[in-house]
Amino acid sequence: MSMYRVISKSNIIIGSWRSFQLTASMAVYLAPRRRAWRFVHSRMNIRRFIINLPATLALAAGIAAADGNATWQAARAQAIVQVQARVIATNIPGASAISQVGTFLLNTPPLAMCTTTVAFPSPIPTSFRPFIQPGAVLDPNRILVGSRSNFGAPLAINVGTEGSFLSIDPSGAGILSVPPNFAQSGVQSSALGGAVQMFSANSPHWFNGVNNPGASTAAYTGVSNPLGLSNNNAFGRLWPANAPFGDTGVGSSSILDPTGLPLKGAPSPVIGGVYVGDLTNRNVVAVPQQPQVIPGSLSTGAVGTAFLGPSPDAQSNPNCRAVFSVVTADGAIVQEHTGKGLDGLALAGTVQPLLGRTWSPPNQGVEPRLGVLMNPYTATPGSAWQLFISEPFNNTIAVINLTVFGTAPNQVFGLSSVSRISSPFLKLPVDLAPVKRDADSFSWASNTTLDEDSDFYVANRGDNTIVRMRQDGNVVAVRRVALDSPLNNASLNGIATSTDGKNIYVTVTSPSNIQGGVLALPAF
Repeated sequence: MSMYRVISKSNIIIGSWRSFQLTASMAVYLAPRRRAWRFVHSRMNIRRFIINLPATLALAAGIAAADGNATWQAARAQAIVQVQARVIATNIPGASAISQVGTFLLNTPPLAMCTTTVAFPSPIPTSFRPFIQPGAVLDPNRILVGSRSNFGAPLAINVGTEGSFLSIDPSGAGILSVPPNFAQSGVQSSALGGAVQMFSANSPHWFNGVNNPGASTAAYTGVSNPLGLSNNNAFGRLWPANAPFGDTGVGSSSILDPTGLPLKGAPSPVIGGVYVGDLTNRNVVAVPQQPQVIPGSLSTGAVGTAFLGPSPDAQSNPNCRAVFSVVTADGAIVQEHTGKGLDGLALAGTVQPLLGRTWSPPNQGVEPRLGVLMNPYTATPGSAWQLFISEPFNNTIAVINLTVFGTAPNQVFGLSSVSRISSPFLKLPVDLAPVKRDADSFSWASNTTLDEDSDFYVANRGDNTIVRMRQDGNVVAVRRVALDSPLNNASLNGIATSTDGKNIYVTVTSPSNIQGGVLALPAF
Protein backbone atom coordinates (compact mmCIF):
# COMPACT_ATOMS: atom_id res chain seq x y z
CA MET A 1 0.00 0.00 0.00
CA SER A 2 1.41 3.39 -0.97
CA MET A 3 0.41 6.45 0.99
CA TYR A 4 0.58 10.04 -0.23
CA ARG A 5 -0.33 13.36 1.24
CA VAL A 6 -1.66 16.43 -0.56
CA ILE A 7 0.55 19.34 0.43
CA SER A 8 1.10 22.97 -0.42
CA LYS A 9 3.87 24.16 -2.77
CA SER A 10 6.19 24.93 0.14
CA ASN A 11 6.22 21.29 1.28
CA ILE A 12 8.25 18.59 -0.41
CA ILE A 13 7.17 14.97 -0.77
CA ILE A 14 10.24 12.84 -0.52
CA GLY A 15 8.94 9.31 -0.66
CA SER A 16 6.26 6.76 -0.06
CA TRP A 17 6.12 3.69 2.12
CA ARG A 18 4.79 0.18 1.79
CA SER A 19 3.36 -1.65 4.78
CA PHE A 20 4.53 -5.22 5.39
CA GLN A 21 2.98 -8.16 7.15
CA LEU A 22 4.74 -8.89 10.44
CA THR A 23 6.25 -12.38 10.28
CA ALA A 24 6.63 -14.74 13.19
CA SER A 25 10.43 -14.49 13.08
CA MET A 26 10.21 -10.71 13.01
CA ALA A 27 7.88 -10.71 16.01
CA VAL A 28 10.37 -12.78 17.99
CA TYR A 29 13.20 -10.46 16.98
CA LEU A 30 11.38 -7.26 17.86
CA ALA A 31 9.77 -8.42 21.10
CA PRO A 32 12.59 -7.50 23.55
CA ARG A 33 13.16 -4.01 22.21
CA ARG A 34 12.67 -0.87 24.28
CA ARG A 35 9.96 0.68 22.16
CA ALA A 36 6.38 -0.22 23.08
CA TRP A 37 4.91 -3.09 21.04
CA ARG A 38 1.99 -0.89 20.03
CA PHE A 39 4.27 1.05 17.68
CA VAL A 40 5.00 -2.09 15.70
CA HIS A 41 1.38 -3.00 15.14
CA SER A 42 -0.14 0.41 14.50
CA ARG A 43 -0.67 1.26 10.83
CA MET A 44 -1.00 4.89 11.89
CA ASN A 45 2.75 4.95 12.47
CA ILE A 46 3.66 4.54 8.80
CA ARG A 47 6.07 7.41 8.22
CA ARG A 48 5.44 10.14 5.69
CA PHE A 49 8.83 11.69 5.13
CA ILE A 50 7.66 15.25 4.54
CA ILE A 51 9.78 18.36 4.96
CA ASN A 52 7.59 21.25 6.05
CA LEU A 53 9.68 24.22 5.02
CA PRO A 54 7.49 26.95 6.55
CA ALA A 55 7.62 25.26 9.95
CA THR A 56 11.34 24.65 9.60
CA LEU A 57 12.17 28.21 8.74
CA ALA A 58 9.89 29.62 11.39
CA LEU A 59 11.73 27.54 13.95
CA ALA A 60 15.23 28.27 12.67
CA ALA A 61 14.78 31.92 11.83
CA GLY A 62 11.97 32.96 14.11
CA ILE A 63 9.87 34.27 11.24
CA ALA A 64 6.73 33.24 9.44
CA ALA A 65 7.70 31.75 6.10
CA ALA A 66 5.52 32.07 3.03
CA ASP A 67 5.63 31.07 -0.60
CA GLY A 68 7.96 33.10 -2.81
CA ASN A 69 11.68 32.94 -3.51
CA ALA A 70 12.53 36.31 -1.94
CA THR A 71 10.91 35.41 1.37
CA TRP A 72 12.49 31.96 1.37
CA GLN A 73 15.97 33.32 0.61
CA ALA A 74 15.70 35.91 3.38
CA ALA A 75 14.52 33.28 5.84
CA ARG A 76 17.32 30.91 4.85
CA ALA A 77 19.96 33.59 5.34
CA GLN A 78 18.70 34.28 8.86
CA ALA A 79 18.42 30.58 9.65
CA ILE A 80 22.10 29.79 9.09
CA VAL A 81 24.32 30.83 11.97
CA GLN A 82 28.09 31.03 11.44
CA VAL A 83 30.23 29.31 14.08
CA GLN A 84 33.97 29.68 14.51
CA ALA A 85 35.38 26.19 14.91
CA ARG A 86 38.37 25.39 17.10
CA VAL A 87 41.24 23.69 15.27
CA ILE A 88 42.35 20.55 17.11
CA ALA A 89 44.83 19.04 14.67
CA THR A 90 46.37 19.65 11.24
CA ASN A 91 48.65 17.78 8.81
CA ILE A 92 46.32 14.78 8.48
CA PRO A 93 46.26 13.91 4.76
CA GLY A 94 42.82 12.90 3.50
CA ALA A 95 41.22 13.21 6.96
CA SER A 96 38.02 11.17 6.62
CA ALA A 97 36.02 9.08 9.10
CA ILE A 98 35.96 10.32 12.68
CA SER A 99 34.55 9.06 15.99
CA GLN A 100 34.99 9.65 19.66
CA VAL A 101 36.12 6.32 21.10
CA GLY A 102 33.40 6.15 23.75
CA THR A 103 33.09 3.67 26.60
CA PHE A 104 33.20 -0.04 25.84
CA LEU A 105 30.52 -1.63 28.01
CA LEU A 106 31.24 -4.57 30.27
CA ASN A 107 28.54 -6.80 28.89
CA THR A 108 26.92 -9.71 30.69
CA PRO A 109 25.04 -12.10 28.39
CA PRO A 110 22.43 -12.73 27.26
CA LEU A 111 21.75 -9.63 25.18
CA ALA A 112 18.23 -8.48 24.42
CA MET A 113 18.19 -10.44 21.17
CA CYS A 114 20.26 -13.45 22.26
CA THR A 115 19.56 -16.68 24.08
CA THR A 116 23.23 -17.48 24.65
CA THR A 117 24.53 -18.06 28.15
CA VAL A 118 28.15 -18.24 26.96
CA ALA A 119 30.28 -15.28 28.01
CA PHE A 120 31.59 -13.09 25.21
CA PRO A 121 35.28 -13.71 24.62
CA SER A 122 37.85 -11.11 25.60
CA PRO A 123 35.69 -8.07 26.42
CA ILE A 124 37.72 -4.90 26.06
CA PRO A 125 37.14 -3.59 29.63
CA THR A 126 38.66 -6.73 31.17
CA SER A 127 41.02 -8.12 28.52
CA PHE A 128 42.48 -4.82 27.26
CA ARG A 129 42.24 -2.58 30.29
CA PRO A 130 45.59 -0.76 29.71
CA PHE A 131 44.36 0.40 26.30
CA ILE A 132 41.33 2.25 27.70
CA GLN A 133 43.01 4.09 30.57
CA PRO A 134 43.29 7.91 30.54
CA GLY A 135 45.80 8.94 27.90
CA ALA A 136 45.87 5.48 26.28
CA VAL A 137 45.09 4.86 22.62
CA LEU A 138 41.41 4.01 23.34
CA ASP A 139 40.83 6.41 26.19
CA PRO A 140 37.04 6.95 25.86
CA ASN A 141 37.50 10.71 25.48
CA ARG A 142 39.95 10.52 22.58
CA ILE A 143 38.90 10.70 18.94
CA LEU A 144 39.83 8.33 16.14
CA VAL A 145 40.55 9.93 12.76
CA GLY A 146 41.04 8.20 9.43
CA SER A 147 43.84 9.32 7.07
CA ARG A 148 45.32 8.36 3.69
CA SER A 149 48.82 8.42 5.21
CA ASN A 150 50.79 5.77 7.10
CA PHE A 151 52.75 8.59 8.81
CA GLY A 152 56.01 6.84 8.04
CA ALA A 153 54.99 3.27 8.88
CA PRO A 154 56.26 0.92 6.14
CA LEU A 155 53.58 0.05 3.58
CA ALA A 156 52.26 -3.51 3.35
CA ILE A 157 52.97 -4.60 -0.22
CA ASN A 158 50.27 -5.41 -2.79
CA VAL A 159 47.31 -5.10 -0.42
CA GLY A 160 46.27 -1.52 -1.03
CA THR A 161 47.33 2.06 -0.53
CA GLU A 162 48.48 3.74 2.65
CA GLY A 163 45.97 4.54 5.34
CA SER A 164 45.66 4.71 9.09
CA PHE A 165 43.58 5.67 12.09
CA LEU A 166 45.07 8.14 14.54
CA SER A 167 44.04 8.45 18.17
CA ILE A 168 43.97 12.13 19.15
CA ASP A 169 43.43 13.90 22.47
CA PRO A 170 41.01 16.78 21.68
CA SER A 171 41.26 18.46 25.08
CA GLY A 172 44.38 20.57 24.60
CA ALA A 173 44.27 24.32 24.01
CA GLY A 174 46.87 24.38 21.23
CA ILE A 175 46.81 23.10 17.66
CA LEU A 176 48.38 19.67 17.16
CA SER A 177 50.51 19.61 14.00
CA VAL A 178 50.91 15.91 13.32
CA PRO A 179 54.52 14.98 12.41
CA PRO A 180 54.51 13.30 8.97
CA ASN A 181 56.78 10.38 9.95
CA PHE A 182 56.09 9.88 13.64
CA ALA A 183 55.01 6.23 13.11
CA GLN A 184 58.05 5.07 11.13
CA SER A 185 58.73 2.38 13.74
CA GLY A 186 55.66 0.58 12.33
CA VAL A 187 53.92 0.01 15.68
CA GLN A 188 51.53 1.96 17.91
CA SER A 189 53.77 5.02 18.15
CA SER A 190 52.98 8.38 19.74
CA ALA A 191 53.94 12.01 19.20
CA LEU A 192 53.45 15.42 20.80
CA GLY A 193 53.58 14.06 24.34
CA GLY A 194 51.08 11.32 23.57
CA ALA A 195 48.43 13.72 22.26
CA VAL A 196 48.69 11.95 18.88
CA GLN A 197 49.02 8.15 18.69
CA MET A 198 48.97 5.64 15.88
CA PHE A 199 46.13 3.14 16.33
CA SER A 200 46.51 1.04 13.17
CA ALA A 201 47.87 1.39 9.62
CA ASN A 202 48.39 -0.52 6.39
CA SER A 203 51.72 -1.84 7.59
CA PRO A 204 53.07 -5.40 8.15
CA HIS A 205 52.84 -5.14 11.94
CA TRP A 206 49.04 -5.24 11.56
CA PHE A 207 48.65 -8.16 9.14
CA ASN A 208 45.52 -10.26 9.70
CA GLY A 209 47.83 -13.26 9.64
CA VAL A 210 49.53 -12.23 12.89
CA ASN A 211 46.51 -13.44 14.88
CA ASN A 212 44.87 -15.51 12.13
CA PRO A 213 47.51 -17.31 10.05
CA GLY A 214 44.93 -19.55 8.34
CA ALA A 215 42.69 -16.70 7.19
CA SER A 216 41.98 -16.27 3.48
CA THR A 217 42.85 -12.59 4.01
CA ALA A 218 45.97 -13.20 6.14
CA ALA A 219 48.06 -10.90 3.93
CA TYR A 220 45.74 -7.92 4.44
CA THR A 221 45.69 -5.37 7.24
CA GLY A 222 42.62 -3.82 8.83
CA VAL A 223 43.15 -0.27 7.53
CA SER A 224 43.89 0.99 4.01
CA ASN A 225 42.44 4.25 2.66
CA PRO A 226 39.78 4.20 5.41
CA LEU A 227 36.45 5.87 4.59
CA GLY A 228 34.21 4.64 7.41
CA LEU A 229 34.37 3.66 11.09
CA SER A 230 31.78 2.11 13.39
CA ASN A 231 32.62 1.07 16.94
CA ASN A 232 30.81 -1.78 18.63
CA ASN A 233 30.84 -0.27 22.12
CA ALA A 234 28.18 -2.75 23.21
CA PHE A 235 29.97 -6.09 23.03
CA GLY A 236 32.75 -5.93 20.49
CA ARG A 237 35.48 -4.09 18.66
CA LEU A 238 36.22 -1.31 16.15
CA TRP A 239 35.17 -1.79 12.51
CA PRO A 240 36.82 0.34 9.79
CA ALA A 241 35.58 0.32 6.18
CA ASN A 242 38.22 0.76 3.49
CA ALA A 243 38.72 1.38 -0.22
CA PRO A 244 42.27 -0.03 -0.45
CA PHE A 245 42.30 0.08 -4.26
CA GLY A 246 40.06 3.11 -4.73
CA ASP A 247 36.38 2.99 -5.52
CA THR A 248 36.71 0.58 -8.46
CA GLY A 249 38.81 -2.08 -6.71
CA VAL A 250 37.63 -4.56 -4.09
CA GLY A 251 36.72 -3.14 -0.70
CA SER A 252 37.67 -4.28 2.77
CA SER A 253 36.21 -4.16 6.24
CA SER A 254 37.80 -5.24 9.49
CA ILE A 255 37.37 -6.06 13.16
CA LEU A 256 40.20 -4.53 15.19
CA ASP A 257 41.37 -5.25 18.72
CA PRO A 258 42.70 -2.34 20.83
CA THR A 259 46.17 -3.35 19.65
CA GLY A 260 45.13 -2.25 16.13
CA LEU A 261 45.52 -5.86 15.00
CA PRO A 262 42.66 -7.77 13.38
CA LEU A 263 40.60 -9.77 15.87
CA LYS A 264 42.40 -12.43 17.89
CA GLY A 265 40.44 -15.59 18.66
CA ALA A 266 38.02 -14.85 15.83
CA PRO A 267 34.82 -16.95 15.53
CA SER A 268 35.84 -17.81 11.95
CA PRO A 269 39.51 -18.70 11.37
CA VAL A 270 38.94 -18.18 7.63
CA ILE A 271 37.85 -14.56 8.15
CA GLY A 272 39.96 -13.75 11.17
CA GLY A 273 39.42 -10.01 11.42
CA VAL A 274 39.44 -8.84 7.78
CA TYR A 275 36.78 -9.12 5.04
CA VAL A 276 37.96 -8.49 1.45
CA GLY A 277 36.14 -8.76 -1.89
CA ASP A 278 34.48 -12.19 -2.14
CA LEU A 279 37.17 -14.01 -0.13
CA THR A 280 35.07 -13.92 3.03
CA ASN A 281 31.57 -14.55 1.68
CA ARG A 282 29.34 -16.97 3.59
CA ASN A 283 29.64 -19.62 0.87
CA VAL A 284 33.45 -19.54 1.34
CA VAL A 285 33.82 -19.42 5.12
CA ALA A 286 30.75 -21.03 6.72
CA VAL A 287 31.11 -24.38 8.46
CA PRO A 288 29.31 -26.54 7.47
CA GLN A 289 29.42 -25.14 3.93
CA GLN A 290 26.31 -23.26 2.87
CA PRO A 291 25.31 -20.79 0.15
CA GLN A 292 24.87 -17.10 0.75
CA VAL A 293 21.40 -16.25 1.97
CA ILE A 294 21.50 -13.07 -0.14
CA PRO A 295 24.17 -12.69 -2.87
CA GLY A 296 26.72 -9.91 -2.42
CA SER A 297 30.39 -9.05 -1.93
CA LEU A 298 32.81 -6.19 -1.35
CA SER A 299 33.27 -5.91 -5.10
CA THR A 300 33.96 -2.17 -4.97
CA GLY A 301 35.47 0.13 -2.36
CA ALA A 302 33.78 0.29 1.05
CA VAL A 303 32.64 3.89 1.56
CA GLY A 304 30.61 3.72 4.79
CA THR A 305 29.62 1.37 7.62
CA ALA A 306 27.31 1.03 10.62
CA PHE A 307 26.90 -1.52 13.41
CA LEU A 308 23.59 -3.43 13.20
CA GLY A 309 23.80 -5.21 16.55
CA PRO A 310 23.28 -8.92 17.35
CA SER A 311 22.70 -11.18 14.37
CA PRO A 312 19.10 -12.01 13.41
CA ASP A 313 19.88 -15.71 13.85
CA ALA A 314 20.58 -15.16 17.56
CA GLN A 315 17.39 -16.89 18.68
CA SER A 316 18.45 -20.15 17.01
CA ASN A 317 22.22 -20.14 17.58
CA PRO A 318 24.19 -21.01 20.72
CA ASN A 319 26.43 -17.97 20.29
CA CYS A 320 25.40 -14.39 19.67
CA ARG A 321 27.47 -12.65 16.99
CA ALA A 322 27.74 -9.07 15.80
CA VAL A 323 26.62 -7.97 12.34
CA PHE A 324 27.75 -4.82 10.53
CA SER A 325 26.41 -3.17 7.41
CA VAL A 326 28.83 -1.85 4.77
CA VAL A 327 27.94 0.40 1.84
CA THR A 328 30.07 -0.05 -1.27
CA ALA A 329 30.91 2.48 -3.98
CA ASP A 330 28.47 0.89 -6.45
CA GLY A 331 25.56 1.67 -4.11
CA ALA A 332 25.13 -1.86 -2.76
CA ILE A 333 24.82 -2.73 0.93
CA VAL A 334 26.33 -5.90 2.41
CA GLN A 335 26.19 -7.40 5.89
CA GLU A 336 29.04 -9.07 7.74
CA HIS A 337 28.48 -11.76 10.37
CA THR A 338 31.55 -12.36 12.52
CA GLY A 339 31.12 -16.12 12.35
CA LYS A 340 29.31 -16.90 9.10
CA GLY A 341 30.82 -14.36 6.76
CA LEU A 342 29.40 -11.88 4.29
CA ASP A 343 25.95 -11.81 2.71
CA GLY A 344 24.38 -9.19 0.53
CA LEU A 345 21.64 -6.94 1.85
CA ALA A 346 20.70 -4.60 -1.01
CA LEU A 347 21.65 -4.60 -4.68
CA ALA A 348 24.02 -2.19 -6.39
CA GLY A 349 22.28 1.12 -7.04
CA THR A 350 20.06 0.92 -3.96
CA VAL A 351 22.11 3.83 -2.62
CA GLN A 352 23.18 6.54 -5.08
CA PRO A 353 26.58 5.19 -6.26
CA LEU A 354 29.89 6.97 -5.69
CA LEU A 355 31.58 4.78 -8.29
CA GLY A 356 33.42 6.94 -10.80
CA ARG A 357 32.33 10.17 -9.14
CA THR A 358 34.69 12.89 -7.92
CA TRP A 359 34.31 16.16 -6.09
CA SER A 360 34.46 19.18 -8.37
CA PRO A 361 37.89 20.74 -9.05
CA PRO A 362 40.10 21.54 -7.26
CA ASN A 363 38.94 18.86 -4.81
CA GLN A 364 39.01 15.92 -7.20
CA GLY A 365 41.94 14.30 -5.37
CA VAL A 366 39.86 13.68 -2.23
CA GLU A 367 38.17 10.25 -2.14
CA PRO A 368 34.35 10.56 -1.99
CA ARG A 369 32.67 8.92 0.98
CA LEU A 370 29.29 8.90 2.72
CA GLY A 371 27.71 8.62 6.17
CA VAL A 372 25.68 5.72 7.61
CA LEU A 373 23.58 5.69 10.78
CA MET A 374 21.53 2.86 12.28
CA ASN A 375 18.22 3.36 14.08
CA PRO A 376 17.15 0.33 16.15
CA TYR A 377 14.13 2.18 17.56
CA THR A 378 12.20 2.78 14.36
CA ALA A 379 8.40 2.78 14.57
CA THR A 380 8.01 1.83 10.92
CA PRO A 381 5.72 -1.25 10.78
CA GLY A 382 7.39 -4.47 9.68
CA SER A 383 10.92 -3.12 9.99
CA ALA A 384 13.61 -4.47 12.27
CA TRP A 385 16.15 -1.67 11.88
CA GLN A 386 16.51 1.43 9.80
CA LEU A 387 19.56 2.90 8.06
CA PHE A 388 20.07 6.55 7.15
CA ILE A 389 22.67 6.86 4.35
CA SER A 390 23.82 10.16 2.90
CA GLU A 391 23.93 10.46 -0.90
CA PRO A 392 26.35 13.33 -1.56
CA PHE A 393 25.93 13.66 -5.31
CA ASN A 394 22.15 13.41 -5.10
CA ASN A 395 21.75 15.86 -2.18
CA THR A 396 19.53 13.34 -0.45
CA ILE A 397 19.54 10.92 2.47
CA ALA A 398 18.37 7.38 1.72
CA VAL A 399 16.17 5.81 4.37
CA ILE A 400 16.58 2.03 4.25
CA ASN A 401 14.10 -0.08 6.22
CA LEU A 402 15.31 -3.57 7.13
CA THR A 403 13.44 -6.75 7.89
CA VAL A 404 14.48 -10.25 8.99
CA PHE A 405 14.93 -12.57 6.00
CA GLY A 406 15.56 -16.30 5.61
CA THR A 407 14.87 -19.34 7.74
CA ALA A 408 16.38 -20.57 10.99
CA PRO A 409 19.17 -21.01 11.79
CA ASN A 410 20.44 -18.68 9.07
CA GLN A 411 18.31 -15.56 9.20
CA VAL A 412 19.86 -12.33 7.95
CA PHE A 413 18.79 -8.73 7.50
CA GLY A 414 16.80 -8.07 4.33
CA LEU A 415 15.62 -4.99 2.48
CA SER A 416 12.08 -3.89 3.29
CA SER A 417 11.67 -0.48 1.63
CA VAL A 418 13.57 2.60 0.55
CA SER A 419 12.68 6.30 0.49
CA ARG A 420 14.65 9.52 0.47
CA ILE A 421 14.87 12.74 2.42
CA SER A 422 15.36 15.79 0.22
CA SER A 423 15.94 19.35 1.38
CA PRO A 424 17.38 22.59 -0.03
CA PHE A 425 19.64 22.54 3.05
CA LEU A 426 21.50 19.44 1.77
CA LYS A 427 24.61 20.45 -0.19
CA LEU A 428 26.87 17.46 -0.92
CA PRO A 429 25.95 15.69 2.37
CA VAL A 430 29.16 13.78 2.99
CA ASP A 431 28.57 12.36 6.48
CA LEU A 432 26.04 11.87 9.29
CA ALA A 433 26.29 11.71 13.10
CA PRO A 434 23.73 11.20 15.88
CA VAL A 435 22.82 14.23 17.96
CA LYS A 436 22.61 11.69 20.78
CA ARG A 437 24.51 8.49 20.16
CA ASP A 438 23.40 5.29 21.85
CA ALA A 439 26.05 4.86 24.53
CA ASP A 440 24.34 2.54 27.01
CA SER A 441 22.58 -0.23 25.09
CA PHE A 442 24.19 -3.63 25.58
CA SER A 443 22.96 -4.56 22.10
CA TRP A 444 23.59 -1.47 19.92
CA ALA A 445 25.88 1.08 21.62
CA SER A 446 27.97 2.70 18.87
CA ASN A 447 29.06 6.00 17.40
CA THR A 448 26.83 5.16 14.42
CA THR A 449 23.70 4.26 16.42
CA LEU A 450 20.94 6.81 17.00
CA ASP A 451 19.59 6.84 20.53
CA GLU A 452 15.84 6.65 20.88
CA ASP A 453 14.14 9.58 19.04
CA SER A 454 17.51 11.29 18.45
CA ASP A 455 17.94 13.86 15.70
CA PHE A 456 21.03 13.63 13.50
CA TYR A 457 23.61 16.02 12.10
CA VAL A 458 24.43 16.25 8.40
CA ALA A 459 27.87 17.51 7.34
CA ASN A 460 27.58 19.33 4.00
CA ARG A 461 30.77 19.40 1.98
CA GLY A 462 29.24 21.76 -0.58
CA ASP A 463 28.89 24.81 1.66
CA ASN A 464 30.58 23.77 4.96
CA THR A 465 27.31 23.76 6.86
CA ILE A 466 26.08 21.34 9.49
CA VAL A 467 22.34 20.66 9.50
CA ARG A 468 20.49 19.32 12.50
CA MET A 469 17.64 17.21 11.12
CA ARG A 470 14.86 15.19 12.67
CA GLN A 471 14.26 11.62 11.59
CA ASP A 472 11.19 12.75 9.65
CA GLY A 473 13.32 15.12 7.56
CA ASN A 474 12.43 18.39 9.26
CA VAL A 475 15.34 20.79 9.65
CA VAL A 476 15.85 22.05 13.20
CA ALA A 477 18.84 24.37 12.77
CA VAL A 478 21.85 25.05 10.53
CA ARG A 479 25.39 26.16 11.37
CA ARG A 480 28.06 27.29 8.92
CA VAL A 481 31.57 26.30 9.98
CA ALA A 482 34.02 29.20 9.70
CA LEU A 483 37.56 28.10 8.91
CA ASP A 484 40.71 30.12 9.60
CA SER A 485 44.30 29.55 8.47
CA PRO A 486 45.83 26.99 8.01
CA LEU A 487 42.53 25.37 6.96
CA ASN A 488 40.75 28.34 5.44
CA ASN A 489 40.31 26.67 2.02
CA ALA A 490 39.21 23.29 3.38
CA SER A 491 35.92 21.41 3.05
CA LEU A 492 34.05 19.28 5.57
CA ASN A 493 34.67 15.56 5.11
CA GLY A 494 33.44 13.82 8.27
CA ILE A 495 31.44 14.40 11.45
CA ALA A 496 31.08 12.85 14.91
CA THR A 497 29.51 13.75 18.24
CA SER A 498 30.88 13.35 21.73
CA THR A 499 29.24 10.75 23.93
CA ASP A 500 27.96 13.48 26.27
CA GLY A 501 26.35 15.28 23.32
CA LYS A 502 28.13 18.58 24.04
CA ASN A 503 30.65 18.69 21.18
CA ILE A 504 30.77 18.13 17.46
CA TYR A 505 34.01 16.99 15.82
CA VAL A 506 34.57 17.33 12.08
CA THR A 507 37.31 16.40 9.65
CA VAL A 508 38.27 18.69 6.79
CA THR A 509 40.41 18.27 3.68
CA SER A 510 42.10 20.80 1.44
CA PRO A 511 42.06 20.68 -2.37
CA SER A 512 45.55 19.21 -2.48
CA ASN A 513 44.55 16.36 -0.11
CA ILE A 514 47.94 16.90 1.53
CA GLN A 515 46.49 19.12 4.20
CA GLY A 516 43.66 17.94 6.40
CA GLY A 517 42.62 18.31 9.98
CA VAL A 518 40.14 18.06 12.83
CA LEU A 519 37.91 20.80 14.23
CA ALA A 520 35.61 21.08 17.22
CA LEU A 521 32.49 23.19 17.74
CA PRO A 522 29.64 23.25 20.25
CA ALA A 523 26.66 20.98 19.70
CA PHE A 524 23.36 22.69 18.88
